[in-house]
Amino acid sequence: MRTSGPTSRLIRLGQWLNGDGFSDYTHAFLVLPGEELIEAEPDGAAIHLLSRYARTPALYVYPPGLTRQQRMAVCDAALRYVGVPYGFLDYLAIAAHRLRLPVPGLKKRIASSKQQICSQLVSQCYDDAGVHLFADGRWPGYVTPGALQELLAGGSQV
Repeated sequence: MRTSGPTSRLIRLGQWLNGDGFSDYTHAFLVLPGEELIEAEPDGAAIHLLSRYARTPALYVYPPGLTRQQRMAVCDAALRYVGVPYGFLDYLAIAAHRLRLPVPGLKKRIASSKQQICSQLVSQCYDDAGVHLFADGRWPGYVTPGALQELLAGGSQV
């Protein structure tokens, strides 16, 4: 989803540092049944009505070929993350990973913090359901909104 404001600009910078370019897509959420969605927010992942973004430019994408059972498993996984705090510092960790900075325990730090950025939440829900979005084996903690957009709308294979 395209967002604006200072936070959006910082996310765009973080995506650029990660090698994803200056993507216009700086937020991701997962659509749930019943016209709802789950998204990572500063106060923790929360469920809202999909109409919340009715006037916001959004690109709705999903991996092709999922069965109904897989889609439901992704949504079920998402419900387990309600309340998980937003991981603001995870953008720095993603950049450190991309730049191959020798930060001991980087992946463990993100995994053990129990915090997630929006795109990590989406990717993690798919992983939990046994659907691995990135063929390169990328860990959900290293996924940005721009990477999701490029994968799912940019013609890349899942």
